[in-house]
Amino acid sequence: MNTQDIRLAKPAAKIRLGIGKYNRVKRAQDVVEMVGFATVIFVIASFLIDGGLANITDIPSALGAFSRLTALVATDLLLIQMILVARVPWLDRLYGHDRTTIAHKKLGKPVLYIIIAHFLASLIQYAMQDGKNIFAEIFVMANLTTDLLLSFVALAAMIIVVITSIKIARAKLSYEAWYLVHLLSYVAVLAAVPHEFSVGQDVAGKPLQSAFWIALYVFVGGNLVWFRFLQPIVKMLQHRFTVTKIHASSSDTASIYIGGKNMHDLTAKAGQFYLLRIMTAKQWWRPHPFSLSAAPNEDYVRFTVGDRGDDTALMQNLKVGTKVMLEGPYGVFTEDRRTKEKVTLICAGIGVPPIRALAESMVAKPGDITIIYRTRDNDDAALLHELDAISRVRGHELRVLEGPRANPKSWLPSGHGNIPDFQRLRLIAPNVTESDVFICGPVAWTRTVEKSLHQLGMSPKQIHAEEFAW
Repeated sequence: MNTQDIRLAKPAAKIRLGIGKYNRVKRAQDVVEMVGFATVIFVIASFLIDGGLANITDIPSALGAFSRLTALVATDLLLIQMILVARVPWLDRLYGHDRTTIAHKKLGKPVLYIIIAHFLASLIQYAMQDGKNIFAEIFVMANLTTDLLLSFVALAAMIIVVITSIKIARAKLSYEAWYLVHLLSYVAVLAAVPHEFSVGQDVAGKPLQSAFWIALYVFVGGNLVWFRFLQPIVKMLQHRFTVTKIHASSSDTASIYIGGKNMHDLTAKAGQFYLLRIMTAKQWWRPHPFSLSAAPNEDYVRFTVGDRGDDTALMQNLKVGTKVMLEGPYGVFTEDRRTKEKVTLICAGIGVPPIRALAESMVAKPGDITIIYRTRDNDDAALLHELDAISRVRGHELRVLEGPRANPKSWLPSGHGNIPDFQRLRLIAPNVTESDVFICGPVAWTRTVEKSLHQLGMSPKQIHAEEFAW
């Protein structure tokens, strides 16, 4: 491929480097986390100040106090959990999509356990007071008010959501199926709201507490509704995104070009990803995460899609003019996280798109950037010709490592005897320890690369890897 065959975005004139960037992000993260902890402290403190423990005289009253406290904490954590996965830009810029999603998943089980504890404490308390067995009391509570019946629906929805989040169950679900199931989390929250305000002793009739909870619900709900649902629709109508071109990049990958009106208004950066929806009758509900494979420009954004045996095969044969929706951009796998003059970009397989975009857009002098591309077969490696052309134009060092793995625990091809990966990496990229390193590839492969970097004594601040987590 000639250099004239690809359009290269012009890098910025300069970029701010130094550890100060990292420290500013950490300080902002500290503020967000302190606010989150403060909400939990507030609900516990308001319970205690309101005499939550003062009226404990017997087992039913102790169960009642425990039920109230667990309800408050669980609701607060559930709202925090929801905003973590709402893909709100201000959180995404601080943590990245993968870290917020992982935090969301870690909160899932504790929230469920606390909700179950609340439910059981309430059930046993009322059963003791009514002189009924537990099973009979369930029917009494369900028929007592519509609000309590809805709370049963909320509990059932939460159980389903958490079960499908368990690693074993998630491995058997497609992203699309998981996405649909997790819409139940919204059902769970909405179904739980009425009984909190109608029968909740710590909210009903208390102005300060009511104001706190209303503000929290409005804040979380507003972020969720706007950024998760309305903003993508507004952007689609504003830009009128369509497929403008499809170009085969290898035997099993194709580059999809998306154009529209006022493309210069998009805020995407090289290294980020979008959720792409094909706006046809059968496909509009199925979001697909793809990284940009070229730096954005005022005419198009581009994604390079590998055939994974699902709808990705269909997407490689889309017709020009097909309408699409873009949700995003997401992720912090960008030059904004760069702190050093030297950069090493490492990729494998379909992890090459964001690395190719970064190679095009990064500010650098000749020799500042080293690209390591791990391939099975150079003749069929996606975007290899483009990386070669970019490297010649920009003065990057391109190292293509072809062939099968040296052994199951290695991320490098065979050769060089029994030299450990981290020592071979230093030979391949002598400046790696003085670099920021950006890694993209299969998750297990990425972990082995990170291990080599740690063995070289590199700081976590220098290592950047982001995956699409769900």
